[in-house]
Amino acid sequence: MNLDLRDYSVRTDLAVESKEMAETAYGGPVPGLNEQIDEHDGIKITRLDVTNEAASRQIGKMVGHYITIEVPGLRSQDSDLQEKVSAAFAKEFGLFLNKIGVHENAKVLIVGLGNWNVTPDALGPLVVENALVTRHYFELAPDQVSPGYREVSAIAPGVLGITGIESSEVVQGIVERTKPDLIIAIDALASRSLERVNTTIQIADIGIHPGSGIGNKRRGLTKEILGVPCIAIGVPTVCYASTIVNNVFDLMKTHFDQESDEGQPGQTKQILGLLTELSEGERLGLVKEVLEPLGHDLIVTPKEIDEFIEDIANVIASGLNLALHEAVNPDNVATYTH
Repeated sequence: MNLDLRDYSVRTDLAVESKEMAETAYGGPVPGLNEQIDEHDGIKITRLDVTNEAASRQIGKMVGHYITIEVPGLRSQDSDLQEKVSAAFAKEFGLFLNKIGVHENAKVLIVGLGNWNVTPDALGPLVVENALVTRHYFELAPDQVSPGYREVSAIAPGVLGITGIESSEVVQGIVERTKPDLIIAIDALASRSLERVNTTIQIADIGIHPGSGIGNKRRGLTKEILGVPCIAIGVPTVCYASTIVNNVFDLMKTHFDQESDEGQPGQTKQILGLLTELSEGERLGLVKEVLEPLGHDLIVTPKEIDEFIEDIANVIASGLNLALHEAVNPDNVATYTH
């Protein structure tokens, strides 16, 4: 059975969500996907390997390795939990570097994609602001650099609408001049699930395409374009209005099904009618057909985004500092994020 998620028009940047949709349509596990799930202390880690082109087509994601860290408790702004997530992220990222063959002395360029003037899109610049950069020390005073640090530089290239230059062109110029061994690109993503917005971190080794989360597919940051391995780190900060409406139908169906179990049979069908018989793709298509002509298929973000974006940026920056620099003390990681 050959599936193509483009027919479903569900916009998501998360590999785990694409896998879930593909399995629903496929009727079971998709061949060519290897998945491992660990869950501890409220932190769920899913390691997903897309091993061949057939699986890639079926889930709509490139062949590669994907790690998803889901922490619903991040919404509570618990500082202790944030430190645990930073440590978990650092551990997973370190293992990820080993898996793809990045050596411990590799020179790293961190690229914070996004628009710092738009809060949901400011993740990349905020991570760059909090990252521990060291390249200037290696360049100016290499004999004074303590053991346990590696050469790290960082840039927030802005967005095409502000600079008039594609982010990939800016990064390509920097790569040609500074010659890093690895690029880490951070960007905001889009999700199909409200529960995953601002609570999920994805790591992938397939590079990144600026603007893909909102449907703007342009020249990306990939190994093929830049000549350097590129790891993408993303956090979903937005959903489409059509996706939210579609999710509401699922929540309503679940609610009325529970009510039916309590002695009101047939209530779901009476209230939702033919919508209960439509597939997710068909229902989403109907919602988009109503919203798009009115210009109402908006990109939506939670009202608490100001606090969430700062917190998740600090979590990622702290985790990167721990993973990239052996000398960084986990007990004092907060000192590198302010």
